[in-house]
Amino acid sequence: MSNDTPIQYGEVTATYFWDDGSGINGDTGMPAGGEPMQKGLFSSPSWPLGTEGFIVHEGEEYEFFIGDRGPGVPSENCDVLLDIDGKTFADMMGESFDENSLVVSGGNGHAEVEYFITKWGDGNGTEGAPHPFNQSGNKCENAVSDIPAKYLPEEKAEKEEKKDEEKKEEKKEESKDASDETSEEEQQDEAPAAAEQEDQDPGVTAETAANDLSGFGLTGAEGTPSAAGLLTLAIIPAILIAMFFAWTRRPSGAHAGAEDEGGKGLMAQSDGRHGIATLFDKLLGR
Repeated sequence: MSNDTPIQYGEVTATYFWDDGSGINGDTGMPAGGEPMQKGLFSSPSWPLGTEGFIVHEGEEYEFFIGDRGPGVPSENCDVLLDIDGKTFADMMGESFDENSLVVSGGNGHAEVEYFITKWGDGNGTEGAPHPFNQSGNKCENAVSDIPAKYLPEEKAEKEEKKDEEKKEEKKEESKDASDETSEEEQQDEAPAAAEQEDQDPGVTAETAANDLSGFGLTGAEGTPSAAGLLTLAIIPAILIAMFFAWTRRPSGAHAGAEDEGGKGLMAQSDGRHGIATLFDKLLGR
C-alpha cells in the first residue's frame, strides 16, 4: 500500500496503451507530459499532468503518474476514463506484453479498477472528477466516491466512521419522526369517529333494561344459571306469594282503617274475599 494519503477515490473502466513514438498499433507519438513512455505512466483525458496515485485491481496495487492525454473517443459518455501503460496492464491481467506489437496477450483490453489520487500535478489539466477528452463541461461525477476508511489516517478514519454513524442516526430519527406523525394523524382521525359513536349511543333505555332482566340476563357465558340469576328466581316467587296474601286479606268494604261491628278493622273478616283471579285481573289492568 502507498504511504501517501489519498485525496480522491473512485472506480472507472480502464484500457491500456503504449505510445513510444514508433507509430505501431495506433501509437500517436511520445507522451504529452514530456516523459518517455515507461511502466507506471498512465494517461487521463482531464487530470493535470504530473498527478500521482495508485490503482487497485483484484486486491493488488499499482502506482502511476499521469504523463499523457487519453483515451479520446472511448472516454465519451464517461465510458473509459483511464489509460494504463501496457506493461502494468499485462501484470494486472496475469498476461504478457509484446514489445514488438505493443499488445497484451489474452485479448482482454478493458478492466474495472479503483483509483486513488495522492497528489495533483502542476501540469495542464483539471483536478476533481474526470471528464471526457475535450469536454470540460461534462463532469463524470459518478467516477468519484468517498475514500475507504482503511486508506485514511487513523484519526481521519475515525472521523469518517463517526460521520457515517451520525448519518445513520439522522436517518433513524427521520424515520421515527415520520412514524410518530403518522400515528398522531391516525389518532386525530379516530377521535371524531369515537365522538360520533358516543353521540349516537342512546345509553340505557327501558328496553335494554328489560332485556337485561330477561331470561338471557340470568344466565352465565356458557348458558348456565349465574349466582345473581338464581337469587332473582328465588326472590320472585316469594314476592308473588306475599302479594297474594296481602290481596286476599284486604277488606272489600269501607277503607282499611274503618272498624267493623266487631271493632277489628283491618283484621276483620272480609265480606267479599278477593280471590287469586281478582289479583290476576288487577295485574293485567282489567
